[in-house]
Amino acid sequence: MGFLSPWFLAGLAALGLPIVLHLLKQHKTTPLRFSSLMLFERHTQSAIKRRRLMYVGLLATRLCVLILLALAFANPYISRGKGGAAGVGKKLHILALDDSFSMRAEDRMGQARAQALELLSQLPGADTAQVIAFDSRVHLLTQATGDRAELRAAIQSVHAGDARSSYGELARALRALAQATPLAVEVHLFSDMQRTSLPAAFSELTLASNCRIIHHPIGSARPNFYVESVTAPDRVFDPKQVVIRATLAGGGTQAAAVKTSLWFNGSVKATREASLPASGRATVEFTLGDLNYGFNKGEIRLEASDVLPQDNTMLFSVERLEAARILFVHRQPQAALYFTTAAAATPNSPFAVDATAPDALAGVNLKQYALVVLADVGSLSAEAESRLAQWVKAGGGLWIALGGATRQRIPILSEAIDEIRYFARQAERFTTVSQVDEAHPITQQLGRLDGVKFYQATIIQPRGRRVLARLADGAPLLMEAQLGQGRILLFASSLDNVGNDLPVHAVFVPLVDQAARYLTGYQSGSSMQVVDSFIELRSRPAEGSGVEVIGPDGGRELSLKDAASATTFQFPRSGFFEIRWAKGRRQMVAVNADRAESDLTVTPAETLALWTGGGGATQGVEQQREHRTLLWWYLALAGLLLAFGESVLASGYRAGKTQSAAVLKKEAA
Repeated sequence: MGFLSPWFLAGLAALGLPIVLHLLKQHKTTPLRFSSLMLFERHTQSAIKRRRLMYVGLLATRLCVLILLALAFANPYISRGKGGAAGVGKKLHILALDDSFSMRAEDRMGQARAQALELLSQLPGADTAQVIAFDSRVHLLTQATGDRAELRAAIQSVHAGDARSSYGELARALRALAQATPLAVEVHLFSDMQRTSLPAAFSELTLASNCRIIHHPIGSARPNFYVESVTAPDRVFDPKQVVIRATLAGGGTQAAAVKTSLWFNGSVKATREASLPASGRATVEFTLGDLNYGFNKGEIRLEASDVLPQDNTMLFSVERLEAARILFVHRQPQAALYFTTAAAATPNSPFAVDATAPDALAGVNLKQYALVVLADVGSLSAEAESRLAQWVKAGGGLWIALGGATRQRIPILSEAIDEIRYFARQAERFTTVSQVDEAHPITQQLGRLDGVKFYQATIIQPRGRRVLARLADGAPLLMEAQLGQGRILLFASSLDNVGNDLPVHAVFVPLVDQAARYLTGYQSGSSMQVVDSFIELRSRPAEGSGVEVIGPDGGRELSLKDAASATTFQFPRSGFFEIRWAKGRRQMVAVNADRAESDLTVTPAETLALWTGGGGATQGVEQQREHRTLLWWYLALAGLLLAFGESVLASGYRAGKTQSAAVLKKEAA
């Protein structure tokens, strides 16, 4: 038993107050009328009676009320262990097995299983145990149990995967498990103790006070060659102009000449030899050459003998496509020249530009084009405008540069134009861009468009559209509109170096490239990922129809429910994954193990010595994790009952005293 606020016990000193008051009341007498005291002899009265306490029951009741009040404020409690007497001395043993990619080296996973099984056979029969496996996440394979057969089966089911290990995630899970049990927790960690598995902050390894960790190192630091990275385009249109670069690395290795080869679809395409310095890096380049149309599975293979051959290969994916055709409709040849040059200036450009006049638009087959650009065309024929509108609604991309020829309305959208503003008539002779939405895919790489001068602009209202850029006077310069399934980009100036000098600035090339990719849906999605990374399947849970994810073995990775509603997918292992969206859109993603796992450097022993836990996993930890029962409420209730009894006793004594005084007064009369 103890007190949470023992200083309130000083209130027991107030017990003397009722005693003093009871004694003082003995000096009080009731005066009686008497004729004369002249015949009485003076005599000293004894004080013994005054020193004798009267109404002992009432006094005891009042003293008890004060005692209970002081104890209640001191907040006493009774402590007892959560596990009770039967739990003293028992432990929970957690067997944590590292199943990350690096445990593939030298059959380290097999060694970890063997050591865990041997330890399990040595545990006391009264103790319980739990088996968990961890990489970048923690997997609970069993609950805390004394069933040794279940624990052995769980240990034998652990196999090394392709994910990266994280001691920070392990420590977070151990804290939760330790807080859920009153027993002492002893964690046995079977891992290769990779240094790259440590978190950025050592504080993330903190364990609960009733938990300590025992390390069982598996293997040792060994030399290892690996392919660190590959730089390759996701999509190619002229493979003969494409160069693929691979970075090779070695950890704890001697200087060596290593043979590296480029593979596509199971066949070797080229071979190079690279000189790797001791524990260093080297880069090799391959010219892509010929390539099949569609998706191609590529590999960079490093021929070396080491302890982890699985990281001597890195996968990547390349899709070969026909160039997307852009129809540039114009009245000024200068605008077509600037646009065509900018579209071809981007390396591995996916676009081919065809130019035509507005009068010929009605006879063009729009289905062969991915993007149509209307460069200051003024007005179109009713037939051409109707066909173009239907094409956009079906999913086509349209870029409208308004310039100054359109005086009344916007083509296709049929919206009125407010005015044509000429900044050349103002004192500054031009205006500039003051605001750019850098979060949009078109403008996120353009910067602030500094130095670009605009001499005229067509003033139109946003009408709820997303404004990507504004001029200095706040007028919208670049806006995105939606028409059916298609996208429309509105540019409030021209593309011919007349209404502005944008085409002669370097920023014009990325503007044309990013705008064309966005409007045609040719944005580059990453075709290389690491295990446990995510890919977005849809922006909203209920958007569109189902999405299929085909794994490396050709099977579907998503259930029917997830295929219809999942917004993201996490890659569980290495290999080639194919994503199939509605309307024929596809993407192939090459997934590799995180190359941080290829660094087999071991965590220093002094660091592991610091990571042992709070030291609370000892005998009697149940007494440290005690359960306290507070008694103040019971004391307060008892005090309230005694206070009620005190008032009853006091009323009884007072009534008797009044009656006695009345009798004496009557006799005296």
